[in-house]
Amino acid sequence: MPQKKATTKPHGLDKKKTDTLACASNTAFIPFGRGNAWREIMDKYKKAADLLMNCVGEGSTIIQLPDTLIPSTLKEAYEVQAYIETTINPRVGWKLAATSIAGQKHIGVSEPIVGRITSRMSLSLDQFIPTKANNMMVAEPEFVFVFNQRIEPRNRSYTKKEALGLVSELKLGLEFPNSRFTKFETAGELSLIADNACAHEFMLGPAAPEIWRHLELSEHKVVGWIGTKSKFEGVGSNVLGGPVNALLWFLNEASKRKFVIKEGDFVTTGTTTQPMPFEMGDKIIGDFGELGEIRCEIENY
Repeated sequence: MPQKKATTKPHGLDKKKTDTLACASNTAFIPFGRGNAWREIMDKYKKAADLLMNCVGEGSTIIQLPDTLIPSTLKEAYEVQAYIETTINPRVGWKLAATSIAGQKHIGVSEPIVGRITSRMSLSLDQFIPTKANNMMVAEPEFVFVFNQRIEPRNRSYTKKEALGLVSELKLGLEFPNSRFTKFETAGELSLIADNACAHEFMLGPAAPEIWRHLELSEHKVVGWIGTKSKFEGVGSNVLGGPVNALLWFLNEASKRKFVIKEGDFVTTGTTTQPMPFEMGDKIIGDFGELGEIRCEIENY
């Protein structure tokens, strides 16, 4: 993916900034009897999250997390990620990254990874897309499923029929990913998960007509346009073999990771085309054929 030149920060933590970040996340609940060891673990998660979120606010990048803050397990990585949610910046949806073999190889992960979309990342359809803090500068047209109920973790795997029964509607989306790492391709799976799976900004588009339930979405063609000159052709099968497969994978992964999905949450299932590089002032279209289209314009300053 092409990148804008980014400001690189040193490895070490700036303690003053870390302690005073406005984006500092949830106040950790310390279970009775856990004591200082538990507090130290929670403090580690929070420091890693604050450092990454500081980069979001400044539009800067770091080479890597300090060695003492790099997660050592998937569980730790997702614990760091969870700090992005706050009462003033609630989660509105979820995102999947690396839903193709090529994508997994590109960023060095062994399977798809999950991120969170919060209210501050959400863009309205009439909004110009900001570029100030975006170093990747790519757009990704995606299928988005909206959930019709609260979904708690469970031990039994979902079937496709069950998964589709939990969906109220299919929407079209455009994701504008970004990473807080200077070289996200080599940051490593655990650090990328902590970095919220490269979530940055997301535009939730119109609902597709209900005919989508009778279509084979894996065969559905998608065309992305940057202006009128750059055309990017894709298909639903680029997303884990099909968007419904991605939905199913997410539900089972959410149970495995003990995520609770709220009624009204959505999951955006990964890019159907190759990432589409754009520049300031470009107009972007995600054309989903009979399912509709989503359009936006990049700010020109």
